[in-house]
Amino acid sequence: MNRCFKARTLHPGVALLLTATLALAHVASFAQSSSSTATAQPAVRPFPAHALRAALVVTQTPSITIDGKPARLSPGVRIYGANNMLVLSAALTGQPLLVNFVREPLGLVHKVWILTEAEAKLPQALATPYPFSR
Repeated sequence: MNRCFKARTLHPGVALLLTATLALAHVASFAQSSSSTATAQPAVRPFPAHALRAALVVTQTPSITIDGKPARLSPGVRIYGANNMLVLSAALTGQPLLVNFVREPLGLVHKVWILTEAEAKLPQALATPYPFSR
């Protein structure tokens, strides 16, 4: 009993048709994905109602300053960049940033959104009243 199968070759016309179908499917999926990503990013992100605005500087992770006052980042902090992608806190060391942020119940900063120019123009409650906030 022979258990080895011999490889069969496709008819050239069938192989050409299969290749053309796969190529068209790839082009269609690429066109669909590129058009959906272009419109997916909103101009202004929705922030929680209890989010505060402040000038934030990461001094040395997890230590930060909020409007010049010392604070700390929570262990599970989420920092969203202007493009809404996650940013590591160590990459922001020493940079003054205008942000919206939310604290957890223990007072640690838990979520941070680095603002775009359009978002910075919107009114938001300040973490520290004037003159410390921009």
